[in-house]
Amino acid sequence: MTNIVSELTARTQLGQIIRRSTQKQERFVVDRRGEPAVVIMSVKDYVNTIAPAPQWLADVQAASKRRGTNRLTMRQIDAEIAATRRDQKKKKTKRAAR
Repeated sequence: MTNIVSELTARTQLGQIIRRSTQKQERFVVDRRGEPAVVIMSVKDYVNTIAPAPQWLADVQAASKRRGTNRLTMRQIDAEIAATRRDQKKKKTKRAAR
């Protein structure tokens, strides 16, 4: 839903406009001297509308959500990366020893 607000209203009620944009996915067109000047919308709405994720990324995100790996902390991610690197290093060492 798009709302048209004056520049003065946008200035005095910016917090409320931001809250409505993020929570209710509302869009606001700020009118300056009778002309539309800017659009205020949430980042999520912007990404979904203007810059949607490519299909391969959406597939990876969906798979991650199904497996529950979308909730990993940075510490857990770092531990997984370190473990994978250790395994790769062991494999290289075994190949070099042959």
